[in-house]
Amino acid sequence: MNWRERITVDPNVCHGKACIKSTRVMVSVILDNLADGTTREEILSSYPSLASEDIDASIAYAAELARERFVPISPGAA
Repeated sequence: MNWRERITVDPNVCHGKACIKSTRVMVSVILDNLADGTTREEILSSYPSLASEDIDASIAYAAELARERFVPISPGAA
């Protein structure tokens, strides 16, 4: 999966946040939904302009970001 084929950042769209190409659906919205337990099918139903591959691209994008930086976590934090 090459997320670069499905995700774009344009300062004139959604304030420059990462979005699925040709939509105004932000990658963060997809990831927030997944983190909250929303199923892939529910996301696709809520955002009919999305394809299943867009969800895969969002996950791949997040994985790429996680490799580039880290967020410090306090010992014992749950």
